[in-house]
Amino acid sequence: MKISDFQTKDVINIVDGKKLGQVSDLELDLRAGRIDSIVVPTFTRFFGMFGGGTDVVIPWRNIVKIGADVVLVRLDEAKAAAYRAEEEEELQARN
Repeated sequence: MKISDFQTKDVINIVDGKKLGQVSDLELDLRAGRIDSIVVPTFTRFFGMFGGGTDVVIPWRNIVKIGADVVLVRLDEAKAAAYRAEEEEELQARN
């Protein structure tokens, strides 16, 4: 599978059913020859044009299933709550 194949897939958290976004990058362990984690960007106001958002780094062990269109992940409640709070702030800033 190519990195570009990952980048077209939506990432869904199975804990709350929330769409987190799409994979933007992979963190690799070159010595072991494996993927350590996937990176899903979060964007601040204006879709990230002004200032960068934070990235959600999801360890490979948290990937439950890679399907044709989605990557299912198990993101713990604390991280998911922080992600939702950031999204709410972004929406309020736009309005």
